[in-house]
Amino acid sequence: MKRKLKQLYLIIKNNYKNYFKTNVLMFCFIFSCLINSTLLRIYTVGNTFEIKPIIADFTILLLFSSFSFLYKKPEKRIKLFMILSVILTGLCITNSIYYSYYASFASVSLLTTSTQIVNVSDAVIKDVLEFKDITFIWQPLFIYFIHIRLTKRKFYMKQKAIEKRKEYLKASLISSFILIVGIAITLTPVEINRFAKMWNREFLASKIGLYTYHLNDLIQSLQPKINNLFGYDNAVKEFNEFYQEKEKETHTENEFTNIFEGKNIIVIHAESIQTLTMDLSFNGLEMTPNLNKLANEGIFFNKFYAQVAVGNSSDSEFTFNTSLLPASSGTVFVSYFDREYVTIPKILKEKGYYSFSMHANNGTFWNRLTMHENMGYDIFYHKNYYNIDETIGFNSTALSDKSFFKQSIKYIKEISDNNQPYYGTMIMLSNHTPFDDTELFDEYPVDYKIENNGEIISRPYLEGTSMGKYFRSVHYADQAIGQFINDLDQEGLLENTVIVIYGDHDTRMPEEEYNILYNYDPINDRLLTENDEGYVDVDYYKYEMDKAVPFIIWSKDQTFNKTVNTPMGMIDVLPTLGNMFNFQSEYAMGHDILSTTSNTVVFTNGNYLTNEVYYNNQKSEFYVFDNQTISDDYIEKNNEYATKLIQVSNNIITHDLIRDKEEKEKLKEG
Repeated sequence: MKRKLKQLYLIIKNNYKNYFKTNVLMFCFIFSCLINSTLLRIYTVGNTFEIKPIIADFTILLLFSSFSFLYKKPEKRIKLFMILSVILTGLCITNSIYYSYYASFASVSLLTTSTQIVNVSDAVIKDVLEFKDITFIWQPLFIYFIHIRLTKRKFYMKQKAIEKRKEYLKASLISSFILIVGIAITLTPVEINRFAKMWNREFLASKIGLYTYHLNDLIQSLQPKINNLFGYDNAVKEFNEFYQEKEKETHTENEFTNIFEGKNIIVIHAESIQTLTMDLSFNGLEMTPNLNKLANEGIFFNKFYAQVAVGNSSDSEFTFNTSLLPASSGTVFVSYFDREYVTIPKILKEKGYYSFSMHANNGTFWNRLTMHENMGYDIFYHKNYYNIDETIGFNSTALSDKSFFKQSIKYIKEISDNNQPYYGTMIMLSNHTPFDDTELFDEYPVDYKIENNGEIISRPYLEGTSMGKYFRSVHYADQAIGQFINDLDQEGLLENTVIVIYGDHDTRMPEEEYNILYNYDPINDRLLTENDEGYVDVDYYKYEMDKAVPFIIWSKDQTFNKTVNTPMGMIDVLPTLGNMFNFQSEYAMGHDILSTTSNTVVFTNGNYLTNEVYYNNQKSEFYVFDNQTISDDYIEKNNEYATKLIQVSNNIITHDLIRDKEEKEKLKEG
């Protein structure tokens, strides 16, 4: 028995020795791709020495490499390795750039929105692309170099004499299978859950490997086509259970209940404006005097957060109008535009409202022409309706906000004369990265002026920085909003009208820019360090909390002077406005924030925010506010709520559950 085992061991040893020795190009490909995926983790999440993602990536690369043995001639295998090298290098570059902007990893489903990238290419090149992003290019060059070297040394000709193609194919497949089983056994329940649901991309790419994540993502991206075959029954069950619990929530009337019923609504979708800008002044000049005035006079929600995924502005439009979270894979506007949704325009139409949307960009961008119609807007005024007489930012092709608002007045006036009441959405654009057209903005210095021996000295502070450019752009956007309000007033369009303003998402500014903002020492013209008094640590939680965006409800007819401090997400808009205008959606997932002092804001990556904590789902840790005592039960309860909210919302979208339920109800009635 010992002799047989020894013989088997020697056979395996010799076979694998020849296997490695004979397939030099294949293993050069595998290990060079492993170096790239490890580099990417260093650049992004920083976990360099975790063995599981390395083994997982090795397994996927070995599996892909197995197909090279389908080529009978060894020298022909370079074709497959070059194709895979270009694809995988492209994935690394894409993820490196994407992570810099979104602090997450890209999705295969983004390929369906690839046309959107062309429109923001200048933003990517100027504001996001860094040297590190192109360091991955060495890998395909290295593989081709190895191939040339092997060819010159007649390696392939020698390899033919000892080629055992079928044996090597079996060895690769069996080894891959063994490794896959081994990895599966070591997965924790948390990793399995997130692997299946795919809504924490950072966690998956860092824990189970980049290539494993993307392979799973590719499979998950097919979900829209196969969702009727798999998971439907469970999705319906979770859907029904969620809304049965939601019905038990008591609707509390408050001082704002039905206060605006029957009034016109104009919503301003404020591109990339963050709440922190409203607290800033430079040399005695407010950055956002118009927003500040509206916030002071109206109702201002100062802990309002966008809940976007890869769809950015389109996700905000969707969540604002439906009280559903964005899709976990792909974007609703592009991947799930043909589903049935209950939206604010549709609900208001039943109350006699006329609905319109206006945006001076291409109507096809984010598939808005189709999606706005599906959402219930009666008309969408896009770029074709405007004279592009002044362009700012966004590849220098889109109409400036000031001109957009001025030209829109005539359309709103016409609508007002013929349709009462109405609901309109104005989508701004100029305050979009890369914020390079600063010469077109009114002068707004972001330097720091100090007095020294009776002389005024200017310190550079944020001049020339990305943050400084952004602040000048925000100042311009604020001027555009102020001008729009004045023009509406002059035309008598503010009478019986409520203005709603919301920031669609944060500006994705790098953390180092916040470090300059908070830690600049104007006296010594330097940055404070952690050893200096007054130093502000821009850690993960500070960075995330600063992503708050403004949400303001204002009416010329009434002054409220009210600030709401309860944490609020985009899904809470519909119920909050619904309480004021007397409408509701039975599928709304959010809450009327004016009727509660406690709320959980769930983000699409599984993070959540309450009055007490900010929970980091990636690391399963949390930051506690005001040194409060938090129990394990509190964290677990909110974890369960966040998971359920994400899952049910995604099921509604992918399985088209609203249409399904309404069709079943019609059958019962008829």
